[in-house]
Amino acid sequence: MQGMRFTFGPFVLDSGAGTLLRNDVPVAVGYRGLKLLAALVGRPGEILGKAELMDAAWPGRAVEEGNLTVQIAQLRKLLGPAAGSGEWISTVPRVGYRFTGTVERLGGSKQKPLPLPGKPSLAVLPFVNVSHDPDQEIFADGLTEDLTTDLSRNSGLFVIARNSAFAYKGKARDVRVIAEELGVRYLLTGSARRAAGRVRINAQLVDAMSGDHLWAERFDRSLDDIFAVQDEVTARIVEALLGRLHALPPRNRPGNLEAYDLCLRARKLMDDAPQTAREAHLMLTRAVSLDPAYAEAYRWLAMNHWMGRVHAGGPTEADRGVALELARKAVAIDPNDAGCRWVLAYLLAYERSFAEADAEFARAIELDANEADAWAALSDIAVLAGRVGEGLEHIRKAFRLNPFPASWYYLTLGQAQYAAREYQAAVETLRSDETYRTSSRRFLAASLAQLGRLEEARTEAELFLVSNPHFTIRHWVMTEPFRDAATLEHFMDGFRRAGLPE
Repeated sequence: MQGMRFTFGPFVLDSGAGTLLRNDVPVAVGYRGLKLLAALVGRPGEILGKAELMDAAWPGRAVEEGNLTVQIAQLRKLLGPAAGSGEWISTVPRVGYRFTGTVERLGGSKQKPLPLPGKPSLAVLPFVNVSHDPDQEIFADGLTEDLTTDLSRNSGLFVIARNSAFAYKGKARDVRVIAEELGVRYLLTGSARRAAGRVRINAQLVDAMSGDHLWAERFDRSLDDIFAVQDEVTARIVEALLGRLHALPPRNRPGNLEAYDLCLRARKLMDDAPQTAREAHLMLTRAVSLDPAYAEAYRWLAMNHWMGRVHAGGPTEADRGVALELARKAVAIDPNDAGCRWVLAYLLAYERSFAEADAEFARAIELDANEADAWAALSDIAVLAGRVGEGLEHIRKAFRLNPFPASWYYLTLGQAQYAAREYQAAVETLRSDETYRTSSRRFLAASLAQLGRLEEARTEAELFLVSNPHFTIRHWVMTEPFRDAATLEHFMDGFRRAGLPE
């Protein structure tokens, strides 16, 4: 998350890292307080209305005005008097508040530019839906995702994960800026139109450094030929970048287009709320009934069983068994799919079949070293095995391949940083907007507790328990696939210090 840094008096506020320092010493300020302070400091001397401030600290939520009053009072207490015994934050009766101190803007949080890899690097930007039917948006997105998967399987290329490429969907940005932000040289762009049983695709491969088009082509085919078109586009890109074609194992393709559509729609819902997870379950169940030889549908259905129960408090033994059976079936249908392999590996680790899980992870990486989710999942399992250095390396590799990932990447990074005793780094990671408010709060609470910031730790623990009322340390230990006693004890110690229930 890119944020701004401000200095006023003895304080330095880094809104991106979520930290406030007084004379280089961290100040124990809560998440809401930081958001309010950032809003006020960002516009010194201006009157900010109460509604605007509440929206800054509680976005999208209706809260009582009294909550704002309490947070402002706590901020004043933490900041102390300003020069001349005045207040840093003044009240404007019946209107709002104003920051009265002198503020100097230091600029954004330091973020090193991403270096180019030692192999041709590219991202597939979201293909534009140019049909008159907005329902075909899913088809255009699916085409983007499939091309990303096809290209990432080539070991001679470095391919950015689809999650990060979709951060640019619908945004008009210069290709040079996008390439620089993703750390790649080449971009594949295009458009898609699907209507009356036919598909029309335009695709262009751009060298972002020079602005030159290396390759461009238009395809107008029967919809039944969509996967042949994907294979042809992939071959042309590989040939343009590497000058040669690599023979890759064949990829399992759906034999039923309705099943394909259902799978595309369902995988958009995988990381959302329990209700949408149930919608995804119905779609995926229908997809496998329509096409029993569709490996990817079984893979997503396996994760849906797993994640659906995670939303409900954790998978039961029976649900874990169903998920594992589905994952095994996906691999049996398509043993050359890295996505199917890492999902099976992850579920095997939670069954404590560690030797088999390690072998499946290794095979997934061998098949597709660009599979960012595989590296992130492997980080989680490596940390719990006590291989903390490996875990940090794996999650950093996942972030490089997927610079704008899903929230669980931040949870995984924060967990690894906690295990490495990098507590302040863990706090900064876990307080980022991308993951705050998720179950990552338990690791945030533990990290704060290890820093001696017990009041903040207990507040975060209480907030975590609001969403996870049945959590106990004992149950968590029983369900997590730990292989290292010292690492296990370290996590338990942090949870206990934070006040989480035994």
